Amino acid sequence: MTALSVNVNKIAVLRNSRGGKAPDVIRAARTCITAGCQGITVHPRPDRRHIRPEDVHALSPLCTNGIEFNIEGNAFAPPREGYPGLLVLVREVLPAQCTLVPDGDGQITSDHGFDLTADSPRLRPLIAQLKSFGTRVSLFMDAGAAGIARAAELGADRVELYTGPYAAAFERGDFSRELDACVVSADAARAAGLGVNAGHDLDQANLPALKAAIPYLAEVSIGHALISEALYTGLALTVRAYLEILGR
Repeated sequence: MTALSVNVNKIAVLRNSRGGKAPDVIRAARTCITAGCQGITVHPRPDRRHIRPEDVHALSPLCTNGIEFNIEGNAFAPPREGYPGLLVLVREVLPAQCTLVPDGDGQITSDHGFDLTADSPRLRPLIAQLKSFGTRVSLFMDAGAAGIARAAELGADRVELYTGPYAAAFERGDFSRELDACVVSADAARAAGLGVNAGHDLDQANLPALKAAIPYLAEVSIGHALISEALYTGLALTVRAYLEILGR
């Protein structure tokens, strides 16, 4: 079975836009867990624009009894005020998985994977350190990237395929080439003994084709689309609840 890990960053974005505690990231994560998801994903960034280090600590106790906590981030980003660095956060909360992503500070969202030729010297000791904490390590990789199997040589346990290009192609209606790239990379990773995750811009429309093409996916991490879809499917129920209160 492919696990669903819900990324709750967007809940924090909405909260931070107003200040205060609403919407409550912890309540949102608990709701997802009660609904049956198998994991919670967060991507704390140094600028604290959505998930913050204090959220990471608050969410960690929810991830027990088979619910996995996945912390994404750029471990090369230096600590700064209000952000202790990814390694420190992982050491403090000991998540089931840490997904390393080559983000720059100015990126709105992740948009590319690692270049294992250029990044290997820095990744190898970092992966070893993370694994010494007992945390599984996944590397964010472009579908179709050359030498994806090298992730296993560096000590990684999994790769997460960046599915943004596939999702964009799916929306255009011509996605076979991008889907093939995902399959080729997934097969190469699997042959090297790596688990295969996937994430970015996956939604209810494009996920079935990806899952059918890569049935052995270990995990998908979905946030933006899932939260967006929840606004539509849950908004009417909430409006009716308010109307019922007013009707009384």
